[in-house]
Amino acid sequence: MLAQAEGKQIGVVAKESGVPIKTIRYYEELGLLQSSGRTEGGFRLFSSDILERLHFIKRAQSLGLSLSEIKEFLNVHDSGNLPCEHIKIKLEQKVKAIDEQIQQLMILRQELSGLLSGWEIKPDNNHATICPIIEHQ
Repeated sequence: MLAQAEGKQIGVVAKESGVPIKTIRYYEELGLLQSSGRTEGGFRLFSSDILERLHFIKRAQSLGLSLSEIKEFLNVHDSGNLPCEHIKIKLEQKVKAIDEQIQQLMILRQELSGLLSGWEIKPDNNHATICPIIEHQ
């Protein structure tokens, strides 16, 4: 029972965080989380900062950061430094990538709009043709 007072079991962490046990184990396997030990029964125990760490991981993922990027930030944090400058650089790169995607999507939208504005089904007896409007534009 003494071991339980030193940390939270994985089931409690899952319930309090809303993150499934399977995901917590996966994060531990990737090195994003580290259990602080095990109970006599073999259950993982996590330190009190586990919920903040899981919240950070989920928030960072929602901003488009990959788990490997998040791991880098957590490693900086675990070494006693704030990873904010590293995160800022990554987020600036994400904004640039999104701007490029928006540009590509605008070009695609223009192409599709042009295709639809001239939409007229033209009979084509060539059985190899699937849709002449798409294939002959």
